[in-house]
Amino acid sequence: MLQNALDCLEVRVTASSREEADRICSAVVGQRLAAGCQIVAPIESTYWWAGEIQRSEELLLLMNTTVERFEDLARRVRELHSYEVPQIVAVALVAGTADYLEWIRRETAPDSGA
Repeated sequence: MLQNALDCLEVRVTASSREEADRICSAVVGQRLAAGCQIVAPIESTYWWAGEIQRSEELLLLMNTTVERFEDLARRVRELHSYEVPQIVAVALVAGTADYLEWIRRETAPDSGA
């Protein structure tokens, strides 16, 4: 059964290496800033940086969290990230299964043991 998910987010972060991706995922899940984190690799990124078009191989991290925890999650990613301006974007979830959404909420609740 679908449930409203407007308080839940998918946060997308790119990382420069497997080690960086693992470090970020372990920290944000361990600190309950995200209920889970998937690593999608490799991806090829093309972007403007320092006035030039750049291309690099990166890893994409997909994290599930709540609107309430987003700022803390973003702050922690910035602390751990090697980039001057890391990609940290949140995509609102419109709907999801009730049990999955409840899992995200439960595992990222500030009083869940973090």
